[in-house]
Amino acid sequence: MPQMSSYDPGVPNWVDLATPDIAASSNFYGELFGWQANSSPDPQYGGYTMFTLAGSEGNEVAAAMPIMMEGQPPSWTTYVNVLDVDATVKAVQAAGGQVFMEPMDVPEQGRMAVFADTVGAVIAAWQPYNFKGAGIVNEPGSYCWSELNCRDIDAAKAFYADVFGWESATAEFGSTTYTEFKVGGNSIAGMMQMDDNWPADLPAHWMVYFAVADTDAIVARTTELGGTVSIPPTDIPIGRFSVLGDPQGAYFSVIALSGTM
Repeated sequence: MPQMSSYDPGVPNWVDLATPDIAASSNFYGELFGWQANSSPDPQYGGYTMFTLAGSEGNEVAAAMPIMMEGQPPSWTTYVNVLDVDATVKAVQAAGGQVFMEPMDVPEQGRMAVFADTVGAVIAAWQPYNFKGAGIVNEPGSYCWSELNCRDIDAAKAFYADVFGWESATAEFGSTTYTEFKVGGNSIAGMMQMDDNWPADLPAHWMVYFAVADTDAIVARTTELGGTVSIPPTDIPIGRFSVLGDPQGAYFSVIALSGTM
């Protein structure tokens, strides 16, 4: 089981869910992925709820928190490990991004900020103190990948090169293109160019992927639990994936990997 004790700067290291109903979301993902919910009783954490895989106590895989702003949609957010959140936010502003949450400390755990890139997709930065990020990745029921879907890939490449130092490599992918973002030569996130096959009103966004053992079984279970299917199980070179929605309206993807990401 791939266990993580640290992450290199520029590597995504955490995902969490903003939801209007933490109890309902905890039940849904608990039934779907076997997650156990652990909510902090300390009011300074605002109901932040950690998820662990059964049998992996102490190795958190994701989290949920209440929606914080009026009009904020239910959604999953990707966090990127950084050495200095304040410096990252300055780089975001210099690169033309929009800061939604200024740098703030999460007591004893780390320092974070939330912002949108120049194509309008929301992402976050995490400077770790005691909490380093997901303790387990790439295993069924855990985080495995984040992917930016946008129309202006050149603008996104420039932004993330300036903010996180990401390199990028783009190749043809069917009727569109797929970009791999890299740190130290290793692929750490992806980017799909949204073409005319995507709904015109769908904004740029970061999609979170969770590894599963059987995509078709997870899709069937999602509908049983009141979730939705946006893209049915589909084979791609690295595995079989599907795009799903939870009952509260947050979208996420699952993939049964044919190899290692």
